[in-house]
Amino acid sequence: QVQLVPSGGGLVQAGGSLRLSCAASRSIFSINAMGWYRQAPGKQRELVAAITIGGSTNYADSVKGRFTISRDNAKNTVYLQMNSLKPEDTAVYYCNAELTYYSGSRGWSWGQGTQVTVSS
Repeated sequence: QVQLVPSGGGLVQAGGSLRLSCAASRSIFSINAMGWYRQAPGKQRELVAAITIGGSTNYADSVKGRFTISRDNAKNTVYLQMNSLKPEDTAVYYCNAELTYYSGSRGWSWGQGTQVTVSS
C-alpha cells in the first residue's frame, strides 16, 4: 500500500528551481518527522534536508541557503523547494517519514524516488 506519494521532479537548467512534494495517503493520520534524501548514480543515499513535527529543520551543507524544507500539516504534505540548482544536485530524490496511523501506531516509510536532473 502506497503511503507516501512524491511529485515534482523533472529536468531543469542550472540555476533553475524545482519544488518537490511528498504527500501522505488518506490512510495516514499524520506525518511526524520527514527527511528528503537523494542518491546519485554510483553514490550512497544521503540526507538532504529534514523537518520535525514542530517544524525544526536541518540541511546538508551542500544545499544550505539553496533548499528549503517545509510542511503543510493540514494537507499532510512536506515540500522541498530547490533553488539555484546545480548539475551536482542531479539524483533520485526520496522522502522518508515517520507516520502516525489512525490506529495510533507509528512507523517509518519511504516514498518512491523522483528524478531530478539539472543540466549545465
